[in-house]
Amino acid sequence: MKKIIVVTGASSGMGKEFLLQIIEKEKNVDEIWAIARREDRLVELKKEVSDKIVPVKLDLSKEKDLLKYKEKLEKEKPNIVILANCAGFGVFEHSENITTEIKLNMIDLNVKAPVAMMDYSLPYMKKGSKIMNIASCAGFQPIPYINDYAATKSFLLSYSRALNKELKYKGIHVLAVTPYWTKTEFFDRAVDDKKKKVVINYNAMYDPVEVMKLAIKDLYTDKDVSIYGFVNRGQRVLTKVLPHSLIMKIWMNQQKLDGTPDIRK
Repeated sequence: MKKIIVVTGASSGMGKEFLLQIIEKEKNVDEIWAIARREDRLVELKKEVSDKIVPVKLDLSKEKDLLKYKEKLEKEKPNIVILANCAGFGVFEHSENITTEIKLNMIDLNVKAPVAMMDYSLPYMKKGSKIMNIASCAGFQPIPYINDYAATKSFLLSYSRALNKELKYKGIHVLAVTPYWTKTEFFDRAVDDKKKKVVINYNAMYDPVEVMKLAIKDLYTDKDVSIYGFVNRGQRVLTKVLPHSLIMKIWMNQQKLDGTPDIRK
């Protein structure tokens, strides 16, 4: 039975960074299933990094593609050592300015996909297997103008932590990673350069290499949440001790937002 690592969102951002780092740590695995929509990038990644990488072109926001993953597992019956759910996207905008189609697509990819990936993968995981889910510090509190994205990450954070408790009897560890602002291609989709920017004040911007280095370290411990950065850790403390109504007010004052769809008139 071949040992594999499964990485979603592997063509860029946190998923690609995880793949690049984990391949150096888990040298005894037979394959790394790199899942993303952009097959050309996955093929290039295989050429540049390792023949162990198996490009798997799937759009995980589509149920039919999730079922393709399930069918691949049923056919090959591998031993999944690590499942890393890194695929996801966000949009920084007033909720009324985001189409229902985009919102539902975000929920499909950020919420439904990782849940399905975990359910389909679990029968092929053994004691010592690990699951890593990329949540976000946005999941610690409600955030106006990043509302839909933050809500999906809040779900994934809560779900991952509870699932970690539920799977302890199997010896399977689940970790939620909660990055702060991090330099990745995430912003290419989250921010529309043709419109007024929602976020005009970033308290910090972290390096994905360092964020993922800590995440992988935490994955091999009993931690259920990985939090990189002083500012990030400080924000988590504040969201625990301050009313969320005050947290939201501070956020909106910081970004000069007034609650209307017409951002900074």
